[in-house]
Amino acid sequence: MKKYDLFIIVYCIIIVLSVMYATQPLQPLLAKEFDVSITKASQFTAVIMLFLAISPIIYGYILEKVNAKKMLINSSIILFITNIFLGLASNYELFLLFRTIEALVIPAMLTSLMSILANIDKENIKFNMSIYVAATVFGGLLGRVFSGFIATNISYHWVFYSLSFAILISIYFVSKLSYEGEATIVKPKISDVTAILKDTRFSTVYLLMFCVFFVFAGVLNVLPFRLKEISTDISEFQISLLYLGYGMGILVSLNSKKIIKFFKSEVNTILAGLIFFSFITIFLTIPNVMTMFLLIFLFCLGMFTVHTVSTGLANSLKASQKSLTSGMYLTFYYLGGAIGSFVPSIIYEKFGWNSVIYMFCGILILIIILVLNKKRFYLH
Repeated sequence: MKKYDLFIIVYCIIIVLSVMYATQPLQPLLAKEFDVSITKASQFTAVIMLFLAISPIIYGYILEKVNAKKMLINSSIILFITNIFLGLASNYELFLLFRTIEALVIPAMLTSLMSILANIDKENIKFNMSIYVAATVFGGLLGRVFSGFIATNISYHWVFYSLSFAILISIYFVSKLSYEGEATIVKPKISDVTAILKDTRFSTVYLLMFCVFFVFAGVLNVLPFRLKEISTDISEFQISLLYLGYGMGILVSLNSKKIIKFFKSEVNTILAGLIFFSFITIFLTIPNVMTMFLLIFLFCLGMFTVHTVSTGLANSLKASQKSLTSGMYLTFYYLGGAIGSFVPSIIYEKFGWNSVIYMFCGILILIIILVLNKKRFYLH
């Protein structure tokens, strides 16, 4: 693969993920701006997660095959327009409408990018997929920090205008891509899906990732409101800096082989990551911004260890139907994220931060027991 092509794909992934997560540190500001509740403001992120969860099913039935480059350009144009309108939106309903339109095209873009990356250089597919994961993590990190910085120093409207400019550059780049192939989208059969779900190894990994991402998305989504509660004068930029811990995902995804080697097996690594993740979650009850900053680094380390190793495990369990098993993995993962971006904010509003954390710890203890119980199914 030409380095130029790889650069274009990585740039596009970073921009798409920046758009996806740009609203997260701004949620308290947007809640105030549109005079809405915490729960309503949380929907700006939750709506995209929801569409990422259901898109493999929807797109699988609408599009059998589609030109990946063409889909990427058309979706980017829509994203370019919606971001301008997000900057101009003067009320909650309009803002949510444009975020919902974005939620429809972002999965199509990520499907195209993944397809191009997997097919443009078939000899280095594993390495390319780790680049994909690292780029999504970096995009999520950059989007949050960048939006907090712009909102604090200029205004939140300029977060969306500047993202539109970045999308415009990506449209130009994509038109120069040398890849002209199709993005094959899986059309799942109900019988295939139920057969995979009946396999304990898959159902355990799917449930594990649903719960882990539910907790992870829940913490990161309610976090800006919690920080405003601890310190009323904290700026959007300072809030966004707490997401720097997200960068741990890049380190983990690029060193996953070494981590697995250290723990002797994938299932041991998942258990170690889970226990560590649960342990750190308990300490998030400490009402101190600096402590929170350090804990989020460790929190992300635990989550990305579980996620990276689980992705590899889910893809290695079955020789055939790889696209269906990985598609189902992403569905459970993002469904956990969508519900996690929404439900905890309701509990936080009614019962406070500590109740949310205790609920998360309860879920994580149950999932640790489940994985321990099913451990034998993974040891071959």
